[in-house]
Amino acid sequence: MNTINQRPFTVFVEGNIGSGKTTFLEHFHQFEDITLLTEPVDEWRNLKGWNLLDLMYKDPKKWAMTFQSYVSLTMLNMHRKAIPTPVKLMERSIFSARYCFVEQLLRNGSLHPAQFAILDEWFNFIQHQIPIEADLIVYLKATPAVVYDRIKKRARSEEQCVPLCYLENLHQLHEDWLINKTLGECPAPVLVLDADLDHSEITEEYKRSEHQILRKAVDVVMHSPNKLSPKKPIRSSPINIAKIRI
Repeated sequence: MNTINQRPFTVFVEGNIGSGKTTFLEHFHQFEDITLLTEPVDEWRNLKGWNLLDLMYKDPKKWAMTFQSYVSLTMLNMHRKAIPTPVKLMERSIFSARYCFVEQLLRNGSLHPAQFAILDEWFNFIQHQIPIEADLIVYLKATPAVVYDRIKKRARSEEQCVPLCYLENLHQLHEDWLINKTLGECPAPVLVLDADLDHSEITEEYKRSEHQILRKAVDVVMHSPNKLSPKKPIRSSPINIAKIRI
C-alpha cells in the first residue's frame, strides 16, 4: 500500500452480475482524489492467451478451481495496489469472491469439497497474513430477473450461458453475506442502493450514496493519522477508471 501510515478510505462496490457496478464507478469520475478500480476482467479473459472466464462458464467442474485461484491472485493485487488518492472505490473484493462465488460453486457441485478446502485455506491465509481492510461496502441490490435481462442485453459472450437460477443463488448469497450477516465476515458497514432502477432514475440513487461516501471519507480521514489527507473534493474534468495490470 502507500505506506504503513497512509491508507486510503476504501469502499467495496458489491452486487450480482449485471447489477451496475461499473456504471456506479463511472458516476464518480467527476470527483477528484478518488481512484476507481474495476474488476480485472481483461486478465481473466486473457492469461497468456487463455480465456479463463469463458472456460469456467463452459465447463465449471473442470475449470472452477483454476479460475477462482486466479481470481484470488488478481483481486489481491487490486487490494494491495498503491494509489495516490485518499479515497479508493473498488469493484468487488476478495470477500465476495470467497463468500458468494466460491460458495456458489461449492453448493452447485462445480467445486469438489477438497478443492473448496484449498481455496478456503488460501483465503484464511491471506486474511491473517495480508489483512484486507475496508471502510464501507456499497451493495447494489438488484432482483435476479432484472440482472438476467441486463446480461442478455449487454451480450458479453462468456455470460450468455448463465441461467437465471445461477443469478438467483448468487443474489441469496449476497443477501446472506451483506444483509442477513449469516455467511462469513462482513468487513465494513453496508450501504444498500436500489439497483433495479433504470438508467434514467439510477443517477439519483447514486447521488444518495455520493453524500454518504464523501462525508464518511472526510470524517475518517480527518480523524485518523493512518489515512491520507484529502484535497479538493471535486474538479471539473473527469478522471479515468484505473486499469489494473499484473
